Formats: sequence, structure tokens, C-alpha cells
Amino acid sequence: MIEGMAYTLDFRRKVLSVRKKEGLTIAEVAARFDVGVASVTRWIKNIYRKPQGLRRRKIDLDALHQDVLDYPDAYQFERAKRLSVT
Repeated sequence: MIEGMAYTLDFRRKVLSVRKKEGLTIAEVAARFDVGVASVTRWIKNIYRKPQGLRRRKIDLDALHQDVLDYPDAYQFERAKRLSVT
């Protein structure tokens, strides 16, 4: 099994199709296709992938930049307190 690999929709459909046609358990089909049991379980619930890379920042980057300029030697916990973050 390759870590961190995103499987194509066609591959996920094939895995679930073989499972259904042959009446395999989740563990059996996972072993046959060399994927994780958790992956197959997730595909059964929702075959489509979740979007990746849509992170929201909890801190205003402009405020952080200004804080670094104003207090260049500050500790992280001090900066966090001023910016109301943890």
C-alpha cells in the first residue's frame, strides 16, 4: 500500500464493484487491492474525495506581521496573547 496516495474515482468504483459482485468482506477486498480497510469503509459511505488544501487561517497575517515588527523579540506565548490565539 502506498502512503498518502489519492486513488482515482475509477479505481474506487472498481474496488466496490468487485466487492459487490463477489460478495467479499471489506477486509477481503482491501487485501485483494492492497488498500486500507479504512479507505474501503470510507468509499462505501462516500465514494467521492473530500477537497484538500482549503485551510482557513485563524490569525490575521497582517496583524501578525505588524506584531513581529513592533515586538521582534517577543515569545510566541506573548504574541499569541496579543493576537487572541492559542
